[in-house]
Amino acid sequence: QVQLVESGGGLVQAGGSLRLSCSASGIIFSISAMDWYRQVPGKQRELVATITSSGRANYADSVKGRFTISKDNAENTVYLQMNSLKFEDTAVYTCNAAVRSTYSSKAIVYWGQGTQVTVSS
Repeated sequence: QVQLVESGGGLVQAGGSLRLSCSASGIIFSISAMDWYRQVPGKQRELVATITSSGRANYADSVKGRFTISKDNAENTVYLQMNSLKFEDTAVYTCNAAVRSTYSSKAIVYWGQGTQVTVSS
């Protein structure tokens, strides 16, 4: 089993910054990709950023130039640095990770519990 734990959410004024963290623990052989999603009640979940095992990152158009995803392979942790935050960035942010527990096993996607980010205008 693998657990993902997010931290770093909170309340911030528009224009401010927050840094989210997501740490994976458990039986982990490798992680092929880690993603950040966000969701607002009543709206579809949105993929915010993704980073591959080689460090290649991709972003939603809505956050390009403002958010940066990074990772610490040794700690199985992914970060989301969020700058120039806008009111519309308010959401529950959740991370996931595609994890292989052994050399021969298929990757399974695990999800964290989510962390609330609230941006006041």
